[in-house]
Amino acid sequence: MEPIRLTQYSHGAGCGCKIAPSVLDDILQSHHALPFSFPNLLVGNDTRDDAAVFDLGDGTAIVSTTDFFMPIVDDAEDFGRIASVNAISDIYAMGGTPMLAIAILGWPINTLPASVANQVIEGARKACADAGIPLAGGHSIDSPEPIFGLAVTGRLPIAHLKRNGGAQPGAKLFLTKPLGVGILTTAQKKGVLDPAHATIAPDSMKQLNKIGALLGALPYIQAMTDVTGFGLLGHLSEMCAASAACAVVEFDKVPTIDAAILQHYLDLKCVPGGTNRNWDSYGHQVAGATGNRRHILADPQTSGGLLVAVDPAHTDDFIAFAHGQGLDLAPLGFLIEQQDVLITVI
Repeated sequence: MEPIRLTQYSHGAGCGCKIAPSVLDDILQSHHALPFSFPNLLVGNDTRDDAAVFDLGDGTAIVSTTDFFMPIVDDAEDFGRIASVNAISDIYAMGGTPMLAIAILGWPINTLPASVANQVIEGARKACADAGIPLAGGHSIDSPEPIFGLAVTGRLPIAHLKRNGGAQPGAKLFLTKPLGVGILTTAQKKGVLDPAHATIAPDSMKQLNKIGALLGALPYIQAMTDVTGFGLLGHLSEMCAASAACAVVEFDKVPTIDAAILQHYLDLKCVPGGTNRNWDSYGHQVAGATGNRRHILADPQTSGGLLVAVDPAHTDDFIAFAHGQGLDLAPLGFLIEQQDVLITVI
């Protein structure tokens, strides 16, 4: 029996399936004022943050999120694990700690065996176990393409809440995972991925952003978000907009998967469709991102790293803290006062 390649059963892959930012703006706009408000809702969808946050009135809050997508890898267990890690990341990106998850499964039951879906669920169980939470239930439907993800509930002390806005000019920018997984997973989908490179993207995508729960307690972290389907430039543009600031990105300091490997696959035209959709949405706000710079900085990430804005007076403190958590980080850029261009790449 031929091995099942899950990526051949979907038109997109991972967070590259996300609707483009400009289209999402059209979907989310409201034409009617609601007849009521929710004063306990600390974070909704008005700033495109990573998760909703609801004040419980005792100094703590519930954090709630959901994320799901079509296969990003061929291996079923890895697909379930990556989709789960990606969803849980939204809790960490708010500075929170996950509590429990429920699964979202769409499966083409007449096309793919139920045993393969079982492997997806098993991957999700392992990801949840790594995060120290139960996979407590879920919902499934018969769908034309395989879809999987989680709805995750977390908690945090309100004093530890980190949003994607509120950073100040001068803040140093850090990213906790390298860019480029969209390029490699596109190479896999096209069937040109070198077997020697097969584990690079999955290993990165399966890594939990647990450090986010610890960063929530650090007062010198001014803003935080995770980098997923909109690419680094897209999520940075959201941070800039929510902070009333602009940014400078030093391209040579941006963490990426090995540059020679990425260049090889870019030469083979392994550019995700989401890259162009991303650029069409926000490229007019960016200067200096031409050629392969654009392909890397707008590359849709699945289960990407945390983008962190740090008080410049505490840059060394943050680097030391991250090193203590096993991360070797350096600034990739900084925020500046508002100007005509939102993001400048140098």
